[in-house]
Parts: sequence; structure tokens; C-alpha cells
Amino acid sequence: MTLVRRTLATLAGVTALVLLVTSPATADPGPPPTSMASLGDSITRGFNACGWYVDCTSRSFSTGDDSTVNSHYLRILRINPAINGRNHNAARTGAKSADLYGQAGTAISQGVGYVTILIGANDACTSSESTMTSPATFRANIDSALNRLKTGLPNAKVYVISIPDVHRLWTVGKGSGSARTAWSLFGICQSILANPTSTAQADVDRRNRVRQRVIDFNGQLAAACAAYGSNCRYDGNAVFGYPFTLAQLSTWDYFHPNTTGQQILATTSYPAGFAW
Repeated sequence: MTLVRRTLATLAGVTALVLLVTSPATADPGPPPTSMASLGDSITRGFNACGWYVDCTSRSFSTGDDSTVNSHYLRILRINPAINGRNHNAARTGAKSADLYGQAGTAISQGVGYVTILIGANDACTSSESTMTSPATFRANIDSALNRLKTGLPNAKVYVISIPDVHRLWTVGKGSGSARTAWSLFGICQSILANPTSTAQADVDRRNRVRQRVIDFNGQLAAACAAYGSNCRYDGNAVFGYPFTLAQLSTWDYFHPNTTGQQILATTSYPAGFAW
């Protein structure tokens, strides 16, 4: 074998190993589930996606049945009709990571085979930077919930989705008077959205620290999922990295995804998970 051929063969072997280690989502996910539950907060509840300050679970990116959104549930339904009507939304508007343990109990009682988790935005989006959840506490809360799921639903597939980049809310909305008014009027995510037009270094640094906290949370989500084992997958920061626009946010609060935003969430997250 020539040196060139040996080199190519070595590179091919290394590439295959790297793909095997870094791309677990390419592994066989097994058969599609016959039931599912979504855990999380107002994003998963479809809050403000169809009405004034109300949940709209039919438009949830995970378990919704609105065809416009094309949720995880509807994608699975097309290939496995047995899941029909067995889409449970156990998320709660306003939930933080500390609430995930209770939601896990609900999923267990429903005996589901697939669980999506999107939690943590409210741990970072608080009234001030000082009231954010610490990474250590966040991780403890996630581990507690995942351990409960693993014990109660040992065969279920668990999909952990990254927290969206809340700093981008400020980036896409700071130039909108309507967005700034909503953020102030409703006290939305003041840890990062307070003083939205300020360019003072203190405000710039604060926003960057809040963004870093979200990055830290996502790192803990990834690590917790890896510790869970082969039945858990993390989205590889697919949702965090998606460059959402102002047009994909509710015009009532400029924070929650509207119907288009929920559709984008489904389209971005589903292929990065088990993707039956």
C-alpha cells in the first residue's frame, strides 16, 4: 500500500471513529413510540401562540396537533398511527428546573415511551441577574428529574432540548418600540432585557453574563443527558444556535414563540433528536 493510500485509510478510520463518538443521533433510535409527553415551561405549552396570555397546547412544538406547527407528535403519528391521541403535555407555564421532578412524575403516571424536555429559560430570565438559578442547583434539579424518569420509565426515550439563546431576544427586539414596551410593561426577562437601549458597559456585561449562564445551563443539560445513558439524547445546541427573528415571536410579549416560532422549534429540534 502506498503512503498516500495508507494515509487515506488512516484518515477514514479516524473520521469514522469521530462520527461514532460525536454523532449519537445517527444511531438507530429503535421503533417510534406509541405515546409521548412533553415537559418544560411556557414555550412547550405554546403560551401566546394563539391567544392573549393563554396556553395553546395544540400549537406546542412537541405534543401539539396543529398541522401548521408539524410537531414531534404529528411527525411520529405519520409513521406510527398507534400514538394517536396519546400526546400528553405535562409542561407548566412559569416552570423552572425545580419543577421538572414533579412533571417527570406525571409522565411516569402516563406510562409514555417518549419524553421531550425543554426547561431553563425561566431559570435565567428572572427579575434581575442576582435571582438567576446557579448552574450547580440547575444541574441538581435536572439530575433529580432524570433519575426519576429513568427509574419510572426505564425503556422510554428522553430527548433534552437546549435552551434558546435569550440574548438574541435583546438583539432582535431592542430596536422595536413595541418589544421594549412589552418587556417593560410585563417585566419580561429583566435579567437581560432591562435597559434595552443602554450601551453602558455595565449593561453590556450583564447581558453577556446572562447569556453565559444559559450556555452553562446547556452544558449541564448535555452532561446530564450523557450520564443518563443511551436512552437520552441532547440536541447538540441546535435550538440554542438557531438565529430566530422578531417575526417568530408573539407580538403580545415579544418573548414567546408564535405559531411560526413553534413550527421552527419543531423543525429545528426534531431532526437533532431521535428523528424516527
